[in-house]
Amino acid sequence: MQIKKNDTVLVTAGKEKGKRGRVIAVYPKENRILIEKLNMIKRHTRPNQQLRQGGIVEKESPISAANVKLICAKCDKPTSISRKPQSDGPRVRVCKACDATLD
Repeated sequence: MQIKKNDTVLVTAGKEKGKRGRVIAVYPKENRILIEKLNMIKRHTRPNQQLRQGGIVEKESPISAANVKLICAKCDKPTSISRKPQSDGPRVRVCKACDATLD
């Protein structure tokens, strides 16, 4: 999976299309990501030890990683990602538009 936690992404499909957000969590086995304040759902919860009072709780729901594009910090555009090896270490993510490293 090319997207990591704390990356800024642009949603390209679905009801949140065109919105930007920061990645909170990544679920590589399901190929889904959780984006801050996007794809909000309502959960009806019962009172328990953590929530003394039950009620309706709004929280983020995961979105498919195929429906987002990473935003390059340097050129501030949605971009595809390539991986290039470094001479002294592991491969790094590189913006295909401006050739800047994203790690």
